[in-house]
Amino acid sequence: MPFTERLGVEVLEHSAQRVRSRIAWDESLCTLGDTLHGGVLMSLADSTAAVCAFLNLPDGARGTTTIESRTSFLRPVSSGHATATATALHTGRKVIVVETEIHDDDGRLAAKVTQSQAVI
Repeated sequence: MPFTERLGVEVLEHSAQRVRSRIAWDESLCTLGDTLHGGVLMSLADSTAAVCAFLNLPDGARGTTTIESRTSFLRPVSSGHATATATALHTGRKVIVVETEIHDDDGRLAAKVTQSQAVI
């Protein structure tokens, strides 16, 4: 995805069961408080979940699009990487629901995202 390339997202693992990606802390992606902006974390989660949904498409489908996303921010990421892990909770013919957890380099949960993707 061009947007994730621009952000510097790196895919670490991808399968129908699990997708992992990460983004490096960079001052240009931060708030005034030197922590990764929530929008960056949401973009990381959305993109990782989209790949997971795509890898779980039913036969004949062309793709997905996000129709709902809920994010809980639990702690800031102020150095290193934010790593997202997405797993499918439901893979239906019309909607795929994905849960994504974002952790910092110490393994602490920074955000949790539940997202619905419409099947196209």
